[in-house]
Amino acid sequence: MTKLKSAVLILLVGLIMPTNTLGQIQVVNGIDYRPDEEIAKGRDLLDIYMPSGASRVPVIVYFHGGALMNGDRVDNEAIGTRIASLGIGFVGPTYRMSPDVSHPQHAVDAATAFKWVVDNIDSFGGDPENLYIAGHSAGAYLAALLAYDAEYLESVNVPPASIKGAILLSPFLYVEETAPVRIEWGVGAETIWGSDPEGWLDASISQLVAPSQVRTILIYADGDDDWRKGQIKRLRDEMNNAGRNEIDMIEVSDRTHGSLNSSALKEDDVVGPIFIQFIQAK
Repeated sequence: MTKLKSAVLILLVGLIMPTNTLGQIQVVNGIDYRPDEEIAKGRDLLDIYMPSGASRVPVIVYFHGGALMNGDRVDNEAIGTRIASLGIGFVGPTYRMSPDVSHPQHAVDAATAFKWVVDNIDSFGGDPENLYIAGHSAGAYLAALLAYDAEYLESVNVPPASIKGAILLSPFLYVEETAPVRIEWGVGAETIWGSDPEGWLDASISQLVAPSQVRTILIYADGDDDWRKGQIKRLRDEMNNAGRNEIDMIEVSDRTHGSLNSSALKEDDVVGPIFIQFIQAK
């Protein structure tokens, strides 16, 4: 916690929505979760959103989207504010991007951020024994890797059982399907997973379909692309068939891929309440 002095503490008071009274929250911005390393572009920072006066509340660690090539922790502001106002802690890290790094480094960074939360969140009123992992789009892919592949957390000396549940918003999941399409788009996607189909399989969720006790909920927008909906439904079916524990799936109406994440403070938001219900139903 060397660089905590540079964090900014903000008290958000009196956030009121017509259908919800949002509680007061505390936000700590820009904590360095790898203080002993020099990481360019601030890609080792996280923000914490907590209910005011929090004491051992459950915490969601949430990774932003951006195709593993862009995006930032500031993209989490709306949903972080929403979750904390409903009484749950929220941590939004960023991570290094391609082309600067390639798989599995994005997931290694995510695991390192999760370890920081395990080791430090009690100082902010969070419960390190009640942690959930989540994300949107590419961030949900990273969350799935950490939830379903024990090697990532074990590599940073965190017990995989530290994850009490996974909340995945509109992820891509099957890299063997996603990578070749994105390479055809000419957006530099080969810098993420390479151009070898064997490497795509190694990075794919398809290698991780096996029995597990990680509770999971899959959330997607009615406006998501059909290919993405297909991957999400495929994961649900394959995991359930393999005996994986409690895989739920919800489609949210009147939302696009982006607005599913960004509309958390709107009157008709249902994503925040879904998060809370999932945690309370443990």
